[in-house]
Amino acid sequence: MERPPVTFNKARAVLLLVDIQPDFLPGGGLPVADGSQIIEPVRLLMESDKFCHYVATQDWHPPGHVSFASSHPGAEPMATLEINGYAQTLWPDHCIQGTSGAELHGDLPWEKVAAIIRKGTDPESDSYSGFHNNWNSAGERPATGLAGYLRERGIEELFICGLARDVCIKWTAEDGANAGFNVYVLWDLTRPVEPSSDDQVRRELIAHDVKIIDWEQLVRY
Repeated sequence: MERPPVTFNKARAVLLLVDIQPDFLPGGGLPVADGSQIIEPVRLLMESDKFCHYVATQDWHPPGHVSFASSHPGAEPMATLEINGYAQTLWPDHCIQGTSGAELHGDLPWEKVAAIIRKGTDPESDSYSGFHNNWNSAGERPATGLAGYLRERGIEELFICGLARDVCIKWTAEDGANAGFNVYVLWDLTRPVEPSSDDQVRRELIAHDVKIIDWEQLVRY
């Protein structure tokens, strides 16, 4: 069944590119299965002139980050540990500041991007969302400044793509909706860390009034 086109005022919309970095692609420190499949369609979308505004997020961890399994003796990657009072997945080392794996993917036209929000820079707190860090020792989720940046430019609608669907895409989309933006996830321009999570991710996004669409609904028109 053909899905209907999505129309929007491109002057008030942003394409938000989440963590499209080599460490999340095959061969990287935290590879997302089939993550490389999104690169070419993302490039085509960026070059399609459908948007006036482009913003990227970039995982940018200091060495020894608290979310790394290697920072916790005896811990295995993908185990869960309580940090700052909340469950934290322990990841393989990835997106370490200054490394090639942390760079934005070289095959995309980043010259179109007006702002890059670097996240995960606090060594004692992770940051899945482009809008807020995860909880710190004070039980707070500090803002990254992304919401203010978008509001000052009159942005009302967010179209989100990138990696990974069940972690940083989901948290960014939900926080964006909670901040009052009209949020769309370009589902086929994302990939999950855990594919079995897809049904739950869909349900939780919809519960936050996030719309789930495919990129062809935009570039077809």
